[in-house]
Amino acid sequence: MNLKRIFGAVLTILGIVGLIYAAYLFVNTGGTTENIKMLATYGILGLVFFISGINLVRTTKDEA
Repeated sequence: MNLKRIFGAVLTILGIVGLIYAAYLFVNTGGTTENIKMLATYGILGLVFFISGINLVRTTKDEA
């Protein structure tokens, strides 16, 4: 059981959810400052989680 790969998968899933939610907010925003701040926050956090999760899964070696 490789804990790093599991944590990487969880980070990747959280990143995908954050990016999907940011896209949902982008489609349904009214253009107010509060909506744009929420869109940027979820988008940036989703992107950071997604990239870090992918890198963690990719760089972790399989050990038996």
